[in-house]
Amino acid sequence: MRIGEVARQADVSVRALRYYEEQELLHAERSSGGQRHYPDSAVARVRLIQQLFAAGLSSRSVREVLPCVDSGTAAPGLLDHLEAERARISERITDLTAARDRLDAVIANTRNPPPECTHHPEQVTPAPADRPAEGRDHAA
Repeated sequence: MRIGEVARQADVSVRALRYYEEQELLHAERSSGGQRHYPDSAVARVRLIQQLFAAGLSSRSVREVLPCVDSGTAAPGLLDHLEAERARISERITDLTAARDRLDAVIANTRNPPPECTHHPEQVTPAPADRPAEGRDHAA
């Protein structure tokens, strides 16, 4: 599969694929003309790389994890590192869930304000992005 096709199917840029190769996260065969050719498994690999980056792992950590995915084994030291990454991700999920729950409460209160609420949405002027809105309580 050529680089453009992998990029399209994985929904990433060609530049990202080149970066992954540079970081030794993805490998391609080269034709005699120098064109990259990827195995069909490259799309799934790129999606995994994207997930690991989205979870906050560094290129170095991703490079260490990928062989474990392929072989199903990990050295004890690496296993400790993976467990630490997993704990960090779990903490991040907890924090993000709390933030989402807070936003849900703000949305619910805005759509159905309690009777004691004296603010009316039509009276609040949106603030510029660089400062908080006047008349709004940001500590929901």
